[in-house]
Amino acid sequence: MATDPVIRAQGRVLAWAEFIALQKLIDEHPGWSRNRIGAELCQSWGWRTWNGQLKTFAARSLLLTLEQRYELRLPPLREQCRRQPWGLKQEVPLKGRPVAPIRCSLEQLQPLQWRVCSYQSDQRPRALGLLRQYHYLGCNRPVGTHLLYLVEDRQGRALAVQLVGASVWQCAARDAYIGWEPDQRAAHLPHIANHSRFLILPWVGVPHLASHLLKQLPRRLSEDWLGYHGRRLWLVESFVETGRFEGAAYQAAGWLEVGQTTGRTRQEKQHCAQAPRKSVWVYPLGSEFGRPLGQGGAR
Repeated sequence: MATDPVIRAQGRVLAWAEFIALQKLIDEHPGWSRNRIGAELCQSWGWRTWNGQLKTFAARSLLLTLEQRYELRLPPLREQCRRQPWGLKQEVPLKGRPVAPIRCSLEQLQPLQWRVCSYQSDQRPRALGLLRQYHYLGCNRPVGTHLLYLVEDRQGRALAVQLVGASVWQCAARDAYIGWEPDQRAAHLPHIANHSRFLILPWVGVPHLASHLLKQLPRRLSEDWLGYHGRRLWLVESFVETGRFEGAAYQAAGWLEVGQTTGRTRQEKQHCAQAPRKSVWVYPLGSEFGRPLGQGGAR
């Protein structure tokens, strides 16, 4: 087991004594599930969202990281508590698919309707079903802080789906563009969002629609992220797989290409490429963004 005096994981800094106390808590309560342990951590740390809910998903992620990196002994997973894998769930019926392709000008579709598919939204299963069926990466159940958009035309026909979630922990190209230090990144990372899924439905062929949506997205996020998650965004990032896409729509929409990924996954430890390389695009939000973000001061 590691003996580092300080542990850094999931954006938190733990003293080694805190790690030992956590292991003692787990050992003293062998009947507790991992969910219960995560909830206890949130209670003791005051780890809550802006609206007072316990950040149990973040706590469970932290526990898994500590298990992988520092050999934290966790109770075994309870089979009866495991969620059914997303791919095994019954397919959500896709309503509203047109008989004929949508081929027209962008002006003929407007005004476009952006629908935020929150957990209570009737449109959420439909939007996730579209991503799962038509996006080349598919889509598991989104967790944590995120916003899911379904974009429809003036007639209520579905055109596109966009999913925005929490930013990646580290990205060399993005971090170099911002110019922050690790402690600044840990403090201000929640002010960055990741545009993780962008789907224009395959039967939609409308010139300039992609760049229009990418231009509108940051403007909407500035207001919606604050309204739904209580935090102001300062930057949106996106990763575009090279060889599959050129990123022309991002460029036309005013996004900035700041570099490429190395092809390593976030769990890879041997410095070997295991994933396709992606170009890194960012969109600063507002004149207050400043550079670097650590000096600009996200509030």
